[in-house]
Amino acid sequence: MNGSVRIGHVVGVPLRMHWSVPLLVGLFAYGLGRQALPVWTPGRSDAVYAVAGVVGAALLTGSLLLHETAHAAIARRKKINVEDVTLWALGGTTRMGRPQTAAAAFAVAVSGPLASLVIGGAALGVGVGLQGLGGWAVPAVVLMWLGWANLFLAVFNLLPAVPLDGGRVLQAALWWRTGDRERADLAASRGGQIMGVLMVAVGWISVLRGAPGGLWIVFVGLFIMVVAGAERRRAALHTALRGVRVAEAMSSPVTTGADWLTVQRFIDEVAVDTHHSALPLLDFEGRASGMVQIRRLAAIPPASRETVRVREVAIPLSQCAVAAPDEQLSEAVDRISLRTGARILVVDGNRLVGIVTGKDISRLMRRHTLGGKGPD
Repeated sequence: MNGSVRIGHVVGVPLRMHWSVPLLVGLFAYGLGRQALPVWTPGRSDAVYAVAGVVGAALLTGSLLLHETAHAAIARRKKINVEDVTLWALGGTTRMGRPQTAAAAFAVAVSGPLASLVIGGAALGVGVGLQGLGGWAVPAVVLMWLGWANLFLAVFNLLPAVPLDGGRVLQAALWWRTGDRERADLAASRGGQIMGVLMVAVGWISVLRGAPGGLWIVFVGLFIMVVAGAERRRAALHTALRGVRVAEAMSSPVTTGADWLTVQRFIDEVAVDTHHSALPLLDFEGRASGMVQIRRLAAIPPASRETVRVREVAIPLSQCAVAAPDEQLSEAVDRISLRTGARILVVDGNRLVGIVTGKDISRLMRRHTLGGKGPD
């Protein structure tokens, strides 16, 4: 996600934090310390309220992380590739590959809300217990606030709207019932778009009636609409590519460059004569080693171009979308990332045999729309 920085690892996958997280923590701390606690536990000092607010906000952020960690942990257990976990203003997101079975999809989707339910129930239980002890009123209220927040998070996430967990549960259920994954994805994403529209309408009505908090509902609704729309387009893409092998869509031969060349020599001998924005690379033995974007070469200071090797600024093969010629194109498309763009390197053994670009995929989509089958 743009605007996020890597801060560590969780269950073996990169953990990232968006710039909006400190803002989210500040809002939670203010709401708890300046508004809720003075009403529920009057008579304490401002310092007590401030510390309790910060602690409560930190605990809630930690519970959001545990929610996403549950998704990532179950996904890895089900042999699903997990790219990273990112915390941001709306809680968090876990980027992962597509589950191969409806059961795996269901397990991953339901794990997050279950984690929030457990956290919420435990926090409420401890909070109620502390409330009966003298001198523990503030910690008790903080824990009960944390408990109710997690219960709300679990219930809200179970709404049947992609990309919420409830939408993923609906996807898995429809997939299991119909046996048609793309049909299930289309139905669930359509439900997400409808839910998003309803939330925007409700939020806007709230704003018109004098409730500024309705803007948050509008924002969440717009987010759901956008993501659900993207998922619907992805489902349509998978339907169009059904049964198409990578070899049928790839372009070959491929313009390549040697990764051991210096940046200046690469620019002079290779990049200056190409119209492509990125080029696959081969190592000294002729094996595929990665991809380099022309803009990254241009960003190297002229004084360093004679000493820096292309492989030092390239995207290594391990981070590129790679597929075998006989593989289903619909499965290979899921490996495309924002970093490499809409490009799939087709590798047979260690030998680069072709490339699938966004133009190749668009050509197949147009042919599908016209009622044809397969590539030109």
